[in-house]
Amino acid sequence: MAAKIFLTLVGLLYLGLSGWCSFAPETTSQKVGFEVQPGSGQSEYLTIYGGLELGMAILFLLPLIRNDMLEYSLLACLILHGCLVAFRTASFFVFSDVGGLTINLAIGEWIILLASVAFCWWTIKAP
Repeated sequence: MAAKIFLTLVGLLYLGLSGWCSFAPETTSQKVGFEVQPGSGQSEYLTIYGGLELGMAILFLLPLIRNDMLEYSLLACLILHGCLVAFRTASFFVFSDVGGLTINLAIGEWIILLASVAFCWWTIKAP
């Protein structure tokens, strides 16, 4: 039950981020240091920050609809956040002047990754 609650919270977080990025792209892009160019830039930002985050939200919310998707969604959460943490952490060594929101995002990604590791450990049964 705790794993389902965790995934629901993560799914709702990404649902909110998807909506925020989709409906306020000027605000959100500026907060993370992007300058979104008209046309292609707007399309790319909407697709990645709106669409991809919505897809992640749905993936994490699947166990609310189908209980048999719990292990799959946990594993997906672990893999996705492992990649996010790896690239985000590397970016801190490569780039300077990383802003406060980006640091807060990194902290959140680390928390989700570590929680994903724990929930996968407790939930997913070895064959």
